[in-house]
Amino acid sequence: MGNHSADGATAGGVQSVDRAVTVLETLALRGEAGVSEIAVVLDVHKSTAFRLLGALEGRGLVEQTGERGKYRLAFGLVRLAGAVTGRLDLAQQGLPVCERLAEELGETVNLAVLQERYAVNLCQVRGPGAVGAHNWVGQLTPPYATSSGKVLLAHLARRERAAVLEAAPLEPLTPHTLTSPAALERDLAQALGRGYAVTLEELEVGLHAMAAPVRSHTGEVVAALSASGPAYRFTEERLHMLAPVLMAGAAEISRRMGYADDVTLRAPA
Repeated sequence: MGNHSADGATAGGVQSVDRAVTVLETLALRGEAGVSEIAVVLDVHKSTAFRLLGALEGRGLVEQTGERGKYRLAFGLVRLAGAVTGRLDLAQQGLPVCERLAEELGETVNLAVLQERYAVNLCQVRGPGAVGAHNWVGQLTPPYATSSGKVLLAHLARRERAAVLEAAPLEPLTPHTLTSPAALERDLAQALGRGYAVTLEELEVGLHAMAAPVRSHTGEVVAALSASGPAYRFTEERLHMLAPVLMAGAAEISRRMGYADDVTLRAPA
């Protein structure tokens, strides 16, 4: 083996991870495979494939089938998948609503969740009148400067919100960004009161947006549905006029996620 330097250890670790993922992908495709088959796929000696399968078996990610020497994926993967299935469900349930809203509003519609100190977009649909081709999917955006982020912040407990904002200082992204904690708190309180949040050129000059909360079956706010467009067309007046359409869309996704009470999507007092 010889090389015990930090770089060598790191390279070996990365190679092991790469091989382990290849094993999982191979079993996902084939259903089951033996040590010899895995060794061929990985282009390694059988003893290496056997050790790798043993390590994955030890973590509950693969298991041996009744037939000796064959392996298949195990239920340990369900535990890992559970961490993202909620988000996959959200994107799946939200997409048809986003598509309809984008058509109806003529603007870009996004569905976003809070991830640590960022608002992250899960899916995006551009309306027929959408200007530009910016793709926000997967982008980490500062929550205090986006309508989705404001909705998600507004529905956090005060202590949780303080922790997020502490990790994401209020930097002036445009001359209109809210950089005062007091001003942001007022804005979030207003968003809670009317059921939707608004940003007016706070993330980008020339971009307006609004967002409404999406709830899970437990009633917890898990996402925000937003519509954004150019300030010259998606004016403050038009934005407020169309807010009920957006809120109805958010309520529909909430129902699709199993939320029963569609009377109001506001936070409890």
